Amino acid sequence: MSEFNPASPCQRLAGRLPKIGIRPVIDGRRKGVRESLENQTLSMARSAAAFLEGRLRHACGLPVECVIADTCIGGVAEAARCRDKFDQEGVGVSLTVTPCWCYGTEVMDADPLVPKAVWGFNGTERPGAVYLAAALAGYSQKGLPAFGIYGRDVQNADDSSIPEDVQEKLLRFAKAGLAAAEMRGKSYLSMGSVSMGIAGSVVDDHFFHAWLGMRNEYVDMSEFVRRMEEGIYDPEEMQRALGWVKKYCREGEDVNRGEIRHSRAQKDAEWETCVKMALIARDLMTGNPKLAEIGWGEEALGHNAIAAGFQGQRQWTDHWPNGDFLEAVLNSSFDWNGIRQPYIVATENDSLNGAAMLFGHLLTDTAQIFSDVRTYWSPEAIHAATGKKVSGDAENGIIHLINSGPTALDGTGRQSVNGSPAIKPFWDITPEEAKQCLEHTKWCPAELEYFRGGGFSTQFLTRGRMPVTMSRINLVKGLGPVLQIAEGHTVELPADVHEKLNRRTSPTWPTTWFVPILTGSGAFGDVYSVMANWGANHGAISYGHIGDLLITLASMLRIPVNMHNVPEHRVYRPSAWNAFGTQDPEGADYRACRNYGPLYGLK
Repeated sequence: MSEFNPASPCQRLAGRLPKIGIRPVIDGRRKGVRESLENQTLSMARSAAAFLEGRLRHACGLPVECVIADTCIGGVAEAARCRDKFDQEGVGVSLTVTPCWCYGTEVMDADPLVPKAVWGFNGTERPGAVYLAAALAGYSQKGLPAFGIYGRDVQNADDSSIPEDVQEKLLRFAKAGLAAAEMRGKSYLSMGSVSMGIAGSVVDDHFFHAWLGMRNEYVDMSEFVRRMEEGIYDPEEMQRALGWVKKYCREGEDVNRGEIRHSRAQKDAEWETCVKMALIARDLMTGNPKLAEIGWGEEALGHNAIAAGFQGQRQWTDHWPNGDFLEAVLNSSFDWNGIRQPYIVATENDSLNGAAMLFGHLLTDTAQIFSDVRTYWSPEAIHAATGKKVSGDAENGIIHLINSGPTALDGTGRQSVNGSPAIKPFWDITPEEAKQCLEHTKWCPAELEYFRGGGFSTQFLTRGRMPVTMSRINLVKGLGPVLQIAEGHTVELPADVHEKLNRRTSPTWPTTWFVPILTGSGAFGDVYSVMANWGANHGAISYGHIGDLLITLASMLRIPVNMHNVPEHRVYRPSAWNAFGTQDPEGADYRACRNYGPLYGLK
């Protein structure tokens, strides 16, 4: 069997995968009115379910399931029965559909923790649009923000098709709602504590609990030593992983001075430690039944962590090999067990960047790039450093994204969609693409000035012209979390220009050259302004232009967006946001989020 044989989709975390609940609501008047609408209303619900199930998967690869209420909902009794069914089925996202007038507050979904939308059919025979407006007004009045879905063009009553503009809103709402629901009840695992005074690695329990519905778990890094010394890992997998590393992980240049370089024997020992660290970090996150078989039942359970962070610097890396291998390989879509769902592991335990990575993963189903937002290179500075003038995508300057460890190897851009560089969901990655990612990655011995304990760092260059979105969550005292978003593209520089610029910092780390899409004003007036307005030293980079999905998810969680370059026609938030001002959408977002408070916070 191929070492890159794709793994079957599987659920590796405790708890049911959330389902989409579809609520067909109807005019409850009997003796003619309701009876004439039953088939059309149920057909609308079934069409929505078939469409969503046919287009969506969970990030683990399993299909998304929809649950339809047993009957149309014409009043509060049927609404209650629907809620009971949804509770039993594990529904985490609620979509109400109707072609007609209904009794708004009597048929509404009143669960405050479930993201909700209402699709009112745009037809002339019955006032579905009138109900939609009345329902959204009711949701706003009751403090239950809901998304409105209303097709632009009038349809005939017997038209069961879903217009393209409705499809876009259904998918945007459903994918963001599922992301919110999948985080709920899961853990962020802090492996270690605060790295080098980085504020993002001060793991904020209130943020994770109140805004994301998650819990926090903490493990001291000494747990890695205990598990290595006591053999708390699968020894068979350890040997298989080590063999895979020797076959596919090519070592790169050693930039350390000759007198301090580690010997071949030291490096071989460090590889063994690095592989053990990766196994242990994964087992800490999601558990491993093999551990129970060898007598470690408690350790076999894991921490049900949907995301994690490894402190590393400096207490660990001053003595032990760095965490770059564990972070890079876990964040990738493949390892010695084949092609599989990536894990989310933040370097330096930057939990806020880890949360942004988690958002990107759940919204795109793909591996994430974690980078320092390291340097803005102006065209003038590039010319001064290289003697060359840049053009094309780089003509207004570039941002150097680079970091020592956790950039997924998918970030090489060696996968493709329609012949263009891409990062794909694991179920679409071919064995050859996984091998290409490895072949274009080198593992350089760690720079010992940074990492006294040695280890290995990934070295690769991201291919250009990939559409990507950079995001970041920041915590602001007195305000709470805010989200930054920058859609743009990766850039491919001439080889000699890249080489000279890259060696101005550590050449042993993976580089992504990034150019944001400029709007000509504000934080996106020029490339320098994007860099100058970025709120922290790290950024999470996702494949594709997903700023609209991030904005929708942020509104569900009540996290305001303080910086983005998403065109207005792609911004989709609950209808109640309009009540906080339509001339200043950014300010309205802040006011709405403050008014409603965090999704899981108690007011």
